[in-house]
Order: sequence, then structure tokens, then C-alpha cells
Amino acid sequence: MASPALLRRVPRARFGAICSGQLLSASGRTLNARLLLSRTITNSTKLSSATTSASIASTGVRATTPDVLGDFQKVGANTRYDNTYVGKTGGEIFHDMMLKHNVKNVFGYPGGAILPVFDAIYKSPYFDFVLPRHEQGAGHAAQAYARATGKPGVVLVTSGPGATNVITPIADAMADGTPLVVFCGQVATAAIGTDAFQEADMVGISRPCTKWNVMVKDVADLPRRIDEAFEIATSGRPGPVLVDLPKDVTASVLKNPIPVVSSMPTFTRKIKETLEERSKIIDSKLDRVQTLLSRAKKPVIFAGHGILSNPDGPKVLRELSEKLSIPVTTTLLGLGAFDERSDLSLHMIGMHGSGYANMAVQEADCLLALGARFDDRVTGNTKLYAPEARLAGQEERGGIIHFDISPKNIGKVIRPTEAIEGDVTEMLKLLLPRLTAVSRLQREEWLSQIASWKKRFPFTFTPSKPGELLKPQAVIQELDRQTAEIKDKVVITTGVGAHQMWAATFYRWTQPRSLITSGGLGTMGFGLPAAIGASVARPDSIVIDIDGDASFSMTGMEMATVRQFNLPVKILLLNNEEQGMVTQWQNLFYQKRYSHTQQVNPDFPKLAEAMGLKGLRVTKQEELAPTMKQFLETEGPVLMEVKVASKEHVYPFVPAGKALHQFILHGSLS
Repeated sequence: MASPALLRRVPRARFGAICSGQLLSASGRTLNARLLLSRTITNSTKLSSATTSASIASTGVRATTPDVLGDFQKVGANTRYDNTYVGKTGGEIFHDMMLKHNVKNVFGYPGGAILPVFDAIYKSPYFDFVLPRHEQGAGHAAQAYARATGKPGVVLVTSGPGATNVITPIADAMADGTPLVVFCGQVATAAIGTDAFQEADMVGISRPCTKWNVMVKDVADLPRRIDEAFEIATSGRPGPVLVDLPKDVTASVLKNPIPVVSSMPTFTRKIKETLEERSKIIDSKLDRVQTLLSRAKKPVIFAGHGILSNPDGPKVLRELSEKLSIPVTTTLLGLGAFDERSDLSLHMIGMHGSGYANMAVQEADCLLALGARFDDRVTGNTKLYAPEARLAGQEERGGIIHFDISPKNIGKVIRPTEAIEGDVTEMLKLLLPRLTAVSRLQREEWLSQIASWKKRFPFTFTPSKPGELLKPQAVIQELDRQTAEIKDKVVITTGVGAHQMWAATFYRWTQPRSLITSGGLGTMGFGLPAAIGASVARPDSIVIDIDGDASFSMTGMEMATVRQFNLPVKILLLNNEEQGMVTQWQNLFYQKRYSHTQQVNPDFPKLAEAMGLKGLRVTKQEELAPTMKQFLETEGPVLMEVKVASKEHVYPFVPAGKALHQFILHGSLS
């Protein structure tokens, strides 16, 4: 069996950075390992084993020597030329490239530096344009569009503040692995570096939060750069890219045919040898995973957002769980990947996850992490994380097994017993036939222990007494009850704060891609623009933004966008007149010094009505059920404000520095 560390000893060649989710450029040519390998293997070799096919689909391939890649194609006597775009402006080329990449919706905001493009897309028959009230709204809407469809979201904004306003969505997309293609205007090339009006160094500013960025300096380069942008945004671990478009480039006319020169280096024998070696390594590693799983008595599956990147992911996850009778917990962004109605569901893990999921992970002798990066919100104190699995790994009777498409995520936080780099779903498809089924009866002791934890540590809260304001948890439960039979038609977006955690824990998640929220960056104001993007992406779905008053206030003006484009977005607004998640920390750790966390809000229903939405309000318990019914049955856009109790904490809660099993439960501090 190959050493688990073998891949880590293989030196990175020129395309190694792409394998880890970053960009590496050589000789001005962008390299994309996934596309290079898939194209060249398909066309130039006879490697046909299932393992090799799966390895091609991943971005975990690493070169053995710096000369694994062949030479880049160069313009020569035999070079073909493409005259498709001759006589067209850069703006018109952009328009045609959107058709080429099957773009149906673009989100953005015009301005001076990008006007040649906006003029070219005037009344475009190719795609619909969504105009928000702020560029940040465009970015978040595009993120949600991508999350709802699996296709890259496209943003088009102007230079300077128009572009800098999209940095937060770009960083959010980078954190959560969302494919986003951002096009921003720029001052003319002759003015770059002169501090011209609305000039900003977007290539420099966005470098830390994009997979790749580029400034196009010649109209002849525009088609190639747009192709590269879409390729890189969607390959490997998806993420954001940025293309900076100087005004003179988009305004100029292409005069000469463009040489057809691939951005990919040529295929070589050594690439074939590398892939063959990788196939053997994967086979060996999968055999070891099978052995570790077969020896484990108390396994747990820990599924993250990566399991949703492949359409087959939830199905394969269910097959794996049921075949081996292994309970499943998910991250916040993994919610919906596994049906929480199943008796094998442990619901969400982490700081505000279920007590029984946290206990199960701490007691498990084998933790199978699928497309999760071990964020601090799901590990607690890493030194105290999964101690039984770590011990079992040392004794070769279990351990921590990590499947991830991004090599840089493996071993970054938690050192695994075994790791498989590649498309998680495709790797699981290779693993499943190797596994021997394990019945629930064979897992009886472990599953009984978990059932005991479920009874001992349920999600709970103290209901309001007559005359008191509603508890926010009760509002989410009522929404869950009234949508129970239509969840395949419901998409939930949220802002960030306590309401986000109540939505995660008191709503039962049964459908993939049914939750769109900000995870890694935790961006307040995400919910409403995300609902816009989700509604555009899935017009036949019931899109509900579960929001808090503080988060909603940051982007609430996007209600005007909802009305302008006649989107049937529903806003469920929990109003406690404070920044609830922050006040919880101030209550528990800062002696109730509520420093600048209280706020005076507008009349939200009236504000909604002023923008063309229907406005509803709930202040009493007896109003909740009938108003929720009216809310769900309203055909057009609607906002339902619920006045909820303040100082209501989110439980369970793992304090900073504590292990996952050291959680605080509701009522334990009273």
C-alpha cells in the first residue's frame, strides 16, 4: 500500500497552485489542471479505469517534475485564426461571449467606465439583467444564483466604487466556494496609475479574495480571458474570479482575426505517467479507507458544502449512510444534503449544532469528513477534537478520513488518518462497491447511544407566556410546520445573526440546495439580495428570506429591486430591536455591557408597502399561524414582521476554547 504521505512528497510543478485552488500563470498563459487533464486524457490516451476517470475529474493531480507539462502553443505557420469577432467592439465581444457561456442572467450596476459594455448589451436577447440598488446587492444575488443553479453567477459593474462595493461578495464567495465571475470597468489604459477619476487597482485589491484575476489590455485578448474566467471559476473548488476591463479596450474595435492558441500546455507522456501513478495511489488509499471503515464500531459521517457541488452528491451520501448504517451530521452549508427526517440524521454540528451531533463526533472511532474544511465553528478546540477517532487512527481501527477536492484543505486544521483528494462524490462512487453492508442491527449499540443523546439534548426553548412577545424559535417552527409538505418547492435564504442559527436548527432540512446563507465570512445583509438571486434562478420556487432586523437593515433597500422585477420574494423578519448574536456574547462574557447593540428600527411593514410589497405584522401568539398562512399564500412579494423577545440566546452553544462536547444547553445557566 502506498504511503498516505506520498502525494504530499510529490513536488508541485507549474500548475500545482491551481490544484490547491489558486492560480498559477506561466508565460502569460493561464493553466487549468482540471480542464487540461480531462481534455488531454479523453482525446490523447487510452487510460480508461474508473479510478483514472475520477482522478481526472478532480484537481488533486500533482506533477512529478517541473517538465511534466509540455510547451505552450505558439503562433506559427500552421496556426488557425478566428475572425468571428472582427469588426466588433470589446463590448459587443463581451455580449457574444455571454451567449457562448450560456449566461441567462447578469447582475450589476452601470457607470462611466463600463458604458461601452452596457451599450452593447442594451435590450440583449441573450440574457436578463437585474439592476439592484447597490453593487453589494448584485454580488450577493449572483452568489445565490450560483448556489441555486450550480452555474457561475455573473456580475457587471463599473470602476472605482462600483468595483470596490463588490469586494465583500467576492470575499464571501471565496470563503464558501461559490463560482462567481465579476467583470468591472476600469479607466482607460493610458490613465492607469494617474489617480484618474474612479480609478482603483482592482487586480491588486481583489488578489487575496479571488482564485484568479486579470486586466485585459488588448481587445484581442478579451475572448480568451473571458473563457479562462469561466473555466477557473468552476473548476476544482469553485470560487470567484475578476476581469478588469479598461474603457478603451471595451470601446475599441477588433481589426484582425485572433489566433486560435490554447491557453493549455500540450499533453506529454509524463502527464500520462503521473495520472497512472495517481490512479494506483487512489486505489491504495481507497482500500485503506475501506479497511478502516470495516474495523470501526462507532462511525460518523461529517458532510460539508463540498458534497453539494456535484448533483449526485446527496444521493451518494444517502447510499453510503444507509449501506453502512452510519449517522450523518452536516455543516451549516451542508444542510439539506442529508434528509433530516431520517433516523440516521444528527442535524448540524458545531458551535450552535445539536448536542447529539457534537457528542457523536467526540465519541466516534471513525469520522468520515466529506467536503468539509474543519472550520473553527465546527471543531471547537482543535486540540480536543474527535479524541476517540484520533486514537483509533493510531491503532488502525478507525480514524479521521478526509475527502476534499482542495488539497490545501487537507491537514490544514485537522491532520487526517487518511485523505482522498478529488471530487468527493466521484471518489465515493469508487469507494461504495468496495464496502460490505452493515445493518442497523449490527450497529445497535452505537445507534442506541445516539438515540439516547437525542432524547437528552434536543433543540429546545422556553415558550412565551400569554401576553409575552413570541419566541423566535417558535416562529421558525411554525414556518417549518406550514411548509412541511412543500419543502421540495421552498428555498430559504438568511442574513447573518441569531436568526440564521434558529433557521438552521428549528427548520427541518430535507432538500439539497434549499438553504442559501453566508457561512465562512458571515456577511450581514446577505439574506435579501440572496433571495433576489434565488428567485431569479428558480422562479417556480417559494423563496423565503429569514432575516433579523439588524442584518436586514443593511440591504433592505433591495426591496425596491424585488418590486421592480416583480419577484415573489417573501421576507420573514424577526425583529428584536438588537444585534442578538452580539448581545448573547455581551451577556455571557462581558457582564451584560450591551455596548452599541440596540437599535431603533423603522416601521418595516410600512416601509415594505412604500416599496410596493405587502406588509404584515405579528405581535401576539394567536396571530402567528393565520398570518403565516397568509404570508405563504400571498402571490406577490411580501414582508411579515414578527416582534420577538429580545435577549433570547442561541443554544446549544460551545464557548470559545471549549471542546465540542462542552456545550451550554438552554436553561443550564439559569
